[in-house]
Amino acid sequence: MTRERLYLYDTTLRDGQQTQGVQFSTAEKITIASALDTLGVDYIEGGWPGANPTDSAFFDAAPTTRAKMTAFGMTKRNGMSAQNDDVLAAVMNAGTRTVCLVGKTHDFHVSAALGITLDENTDNITKSIAHLVAQGREALFDAEHFFDGYRANPDYALTAIKAAYEAGARWIVLCDTNGGTMPAEVGRITAEVIAAGIPGDHLGIHTHNDTENAVACSLAAIDAGARQIQGTLNGLGERCGNANLTTLIPILLLKEPYASRFDTGIPLDGLANLTQISRALDEILNRVPTKQAAFVGSSAFAHKAGLHASAILKDPSTYEHIDPALVGNTRIIPMSNQAGQSNLRRRLESAGLTIAKGDPALGQILDEVKAREAEGYSYDTAQASFELLARKALGQMPDLFEVKRYRVTVERRKNKYDQMVSLSEAVVVVKVDGEKRLSVSESMDAEGCDRGPVNALSKALVKDLGQYSALLEDMHLVDFKVRITQGGTEAVTRVIIDSEDGQGRRWSTVGVSANIVDASFEALLDAIRWKLIRDRKG
Repeated sequence: MTRERLYLYDTTLRDGQQTQGVQFSTAEKITIASALDTLGVDYIEGGWPGANPTDSAFFDAAPTTRAKMTAFGMTKRNGMSAQNDDVLAAVMNAGTRTVCLVGKTHDFHVSAALGITLDENTDNITKSIAHLVAQGREALFDAEHFFDGYRANPDYALTAIKAAYEAGARWIVLCDTNGGTMPAEVGRITAEVIAAGIPGDHLGIHTHNDTENAVACSLAAIDAGARQIQGTLNGLGERCGNANLTTLIPILLLKEPYASRFDTGIPLDGLANLTQISRALDEILNRVPTKQAAFVGSSAFAHKAGLHASAILKDPSTYEHIDPALVGNTRIIPMSNQAGQSNLRRRLESAGLTIAKGDPALGQILDEVKAREAEGYSYDTAQASFELLARKALGQMPDLFEVKRYRVTVERRKNKYDQMVSLSEAVVVVKVDGEKRLSVSESMDAEGCDRGPVNALSKALVKDLGQYSALLEDMHLVDFKVRITQGGTEAVTRVIIDSEDGQGRRWSTVGVSANIVDASFEALLDAIRWKLIRDRKG
């Protein structure tokens, strides 16, 4: 059976950049475009040339890709010819072989936003698309607010998209711009558009996630006959985001009826890069990856309950809908006060710690975990700290270094501009390689800003650890979370530290104390010890 071609159109670099707090540099856009091309999408929408300097610079420096690099713009303005509209000219001058123009298809927006007649708007669509085609470009028409427009005035909404199609547009993309249309209605309207004369193999879908239905609406459009999907990595986009391609792509490749019916152009072995690409984007954005994200989240294949873990040991399919390796993810058996011995043994094995079934140490470790979680620790979210706890109980914790004492001070002083600023200073004394070493560090960065007492402690601790110092050069903190687990004068602070190294490893550690500095230092010590156990010689 020959599978139908389904085309993937990524708009991370354009619509994704409209996410609040997101602004890509030109270099970052090039990096993301290269990752998308490696993944295997068909179209990469690079931005709106002429709208801002970054997008214009990107098209000047855009990498050569197998995917069709696409410039985005709008249909010509009223009262101008397509040839003389400077905004449209900037889009054309980007030199891409594919151009996507957005235009109005909702009569209310034509009259209220543009202030022109419906016929004038239709004429602008026709002449803009015809101009692209005459210049030898593959033309796409993004039908803005199409579903709202179709609901209000189906005759005009159809007239607008037919104008684009008859002028030569390769793709007519139905946009749920406000993100409020439900999946069943998307499917029904898409089918009616096809019945009205726009072939499904010329029809695309662009949904927003304002009701958490963007993926479902995209699938509904495919079921109805649309053959192009637009979306973004990690669901970036205006307001609540766009359809999430890191969810849609594995569904299309791994789930029926899509897997056997459609060819997306992405090979199964390429799908194994998905988790890494998703997390690389978060790294560029300096954002913590969403743990509960489908397929690529760190919790997507985490099995906390002892009952689940016991079954997973016998057959992973009991509680997993796919093999996590297919999308480049991994199975996690977290430790918590709900854990049973099956959970514990599986987690120990994944850390390289073998222990026989029924060994008394299993019960001791479980008791320790449960007792410490009652004090405020959370090993569910701090796997590296759990491993160190288990190693100590099993007598497999190497003697790396010992912290003899530490002190941290925070001072307010005037700088050279006569401004009051903070300065944190830490002193750490450790015993390593048989001798005591004292290190002092300040937390001031190159710009003269204080990075706080935990930063000062971290710098002082790694400053002189003898044979281990070089192993820590590629380690850095990527997230720092503080939670008060009890209130009032009995308050207890839990600190979770996420660390990463140059080998792409990421691990979490926990510290608990009534003193936030002590809790932070405990988590920091665990992070360093976990790293050294992995990397030390012998």
